Amino acid sequence: MKVIFLEDVRGKGKKGQVKDVPDGYAQNFLIKNGKAKPATSAAISALKGQQHAEAKNAAAELAEAKVLKAKIEDDQTIVEIKSKAGEDSRLFGSIPSKQIAQALAQQYQINVDKRKIDLPEPIKALGYRNVDVRIHPDVTATIRVHIVTE
Repeated sequence: MKVIFLEDVRGKGKKGQVKDVPDGYAQNFLIKNGKAKPATSAAISALKGQQHAEAKNAAAELAEAKVLKAKIEDDQTIVEIKSKAGEDSRLFGSIPSKQIAQALAQQYQINVDKRKIDLPEPIKALGYRNVDVRIHPDVTATIRVHIVTE
């Protein structure tokens, strides 16, 4: 019996996949538990329409991410953060990714989730730093951060 998987079933199929499975397994487990539905012609055409819409949305998200990357990597976009520092240009404390995200939102109205900012360790010295931001799984931008003393 052909079924369309509504969710991932370990060892059998992934969500959205159309596959041939034994009749008893399909009726008694997959369909009964809501993990799959029979693959009728109407259900298959609805699935194709849904996959087409998802592909369109993914392409729109990718295009939006590329526009945001261009805005972030513009030469004029330098996030300036003020912090207290000692004589040897070491900061009292550190600059975490949360503070970089807040400064980017305040100065340029660009909202980036702090978890998307790839900062291996907090910044602890004055000066310029290049910080990577994962905007989209396929798009990574680089923010220039300038740490200055108050």
